[in-house]
Amino acid sequence: PAGAAAPLPEEDCMKLNPSFVGIALSSLLAIDLWASKRLGVCAGEGSAWGSARPLMKVIEVSGHGIPWLLGTFYGLCHTDSSAAREVLLNLLFALLLDLVMVALVKGLVKRPRPTHNKMDMFVTISVDKYSFPSGHATRAALVCRFVLRHLVLAVPLRVLVVLWALIVSISRVMLGRHNMTDVLFGLLLGYALYGVVEHCWLSPATAPALFALW
Repeated sequence: PAGAAAPLPEEDCMKLNPSFVGIALSSLLAIDLWASKRLGVCAGEGSAWGSARPLMKVIEVSGHGIPWLLGTFYGLCHTDSSAAREVLLNLLFALLLDLVMVALVKGLVKRPRPTHNKMDMFVTISVDKYSFPSGHATRAALVCRFVLRHLVLAVPLRVLVVLWALIVSISRVMLGRHNMTDVLFGLLLGYALYGVVEHCWLSPATAPALFALW
């Protein structure tokens, strides 16, 4: 009839009648952003725990990919033990797999870094400018499982390895580098990636060409 209102476009109807899942996800995202900002106590020198930033940066370096890659490669080049060579070669494979998977997920999700973040430690390039997931958390979980599985350590040292992984992950939120969900997903991803490494374990029998290079 004349004068009747035109029907709303479908996309506007969806906005007026959001789904339960959409509301839940939006609420969780809001809580994540709020909690991450509150926990970013070392995000700046003027923050609540700004004086702890130097210590947090040392922890940050301990979980960065470059020292782990360089250290593993150095060990490969200087070990005379075939058993150690096998472990180090698989650790190198794990670290490279971690870099590739984190880059793929970051490139797909493209979540920006937290707004309160001060990226003054490393220059971010390519997909590393994105936040989800935390590469440090992924690497910490992966290395932690790898070390506990393949190195014979006393109980106190095993506890320290686990604490290191947790502290590295927590530092990402405290420094304002990542949101909480970035870190939680990173830990889950790293835990899962270790299973892939174990399934594809490299040995002289499965990858003779690689071991011939060393």
